[in-house]
Amino acid sequence: MKNDLFQASVVTCALLLCGVVQAAPTGAVESSAARSRYAQEVAVCKSGRSNQDLATCMREAGAALAEAKRGGLGDGTAPYAANQTVRCDPLPEDQRKDCIARMQGQGTTSGSVAGGGIYRELVTREVGAPAAAPPVEPTRTAPASPR
Repeated sequence: MKNDLFQASVVTCALLLCGVVQAAPTGAVESSAARSRYAQEVAVCKSGRSNQDLATCMREAGAALAEAKRGGLGDGTAPYAANQTVRCDPLPEDQRKDCIARMQGQGTTSGSVAGGGIYRELVTREVGAPAAAPPVEPTRTAPASPR
């Protein structure tokens, strides 16, 4: 009886293991990509190009790996694109159009986050009607004095 129960348990475990192995390729690919990205982030941390101290950078890389394994990381562009227009919403309509144009890459950009901020500038030239010149009164010249 114990032998039959043991054999049934072994068969059940084997079947479950087969199911896990069949489901693994998708998860394994995602996990492999996450580990690859983690290795790249660690390399950036160790090179000093991260604009963070080593401990913070390594902690952030580890947190990103854990989140990627949970499936919580996307490609990162969707929230950024949505935020581009949200930051312009409080502005008046005439300024909002220019703000959105700057956020979409028009104009010039300078500075950096590490340097304290990014400065975006868009110059828009508007040609208006020329201002009316004040009327010019004729000048009178005094007659020349005789010599």
